[in-house]
Amino acid sequence: MAKTQNTQQKPQQQQNSTKGTDRILSEHAVPAIIQEIIGRTGFRGEITQVKCLVQEGRDSGRSMRRNIKGPSRVGDTLMLRETEIEARRIKSSINKGSYS
Repeated sequence: MAKTQNTQQKPQQQQNSTKGTDRILSEHAVPAIIQEIIGRTGFRGEITQVKCLVQEGRDSGRSMRRNIKGPSRVGDTLMLRETEIEARRIKSSINKGSYS
């Protein structure tokens, strides 16, 4: 019996050493400015729904509703990875996380 050698080589994969902000601030991220804070949502009220105006890209000038996490105020700039999907409206009139 003759021995067969496996001479096929696997193609080398390119590895990008992008982490954290390098990945977020890539060429595909689009800046948007917060115009209005609509309300709080999420199970504990940790998500803020805002209306923002897209500054660049294909949807430049479009005003859209987005959910964001963390501190924010009117005039802040968001870096959006995509501008096709818009957040659903907040249905309840009760602010999440507050019982007044």
